[in-house]
Amino acid sequence: MNQGDELNVAEANNINEQEMMQYIADKTKASQANIALVLKHEQAYINKAHENAKGNDVDIDGDDLADYILSRKDVKLDELAVESILDAEMDYLMDKGHAGYID
Repeated sequence: MNQGDELNVAEANNINEQEMMQYIADKTKASQANIALVLKHEQAYINKAHENAKGNDVDIDGDDLADYILSRKDVKLDELAVESILDAEMDYLMDKGHAGYID
């Protein structure tokens, strides 16, 4: 499963982070701290992918992203919890028109 990273900087500034965090918490029952930790590592992964892409489109593989997050020493969550948070975030972004999947 590939997740297309179609979120640009202008759109990112329009995302209500508190609303998104609450949406993810409601769907996953994860703590705000765990959600913030997963999203922090996700952003680092995406930023690195953008650097390596050198201006080209970036295709983020969801499995690779989850593996990266799980490999971080400060992440004590299991794979299901991380994937649930990422899926809920993507649902929120898609509902708001900020992201989508690419086949």
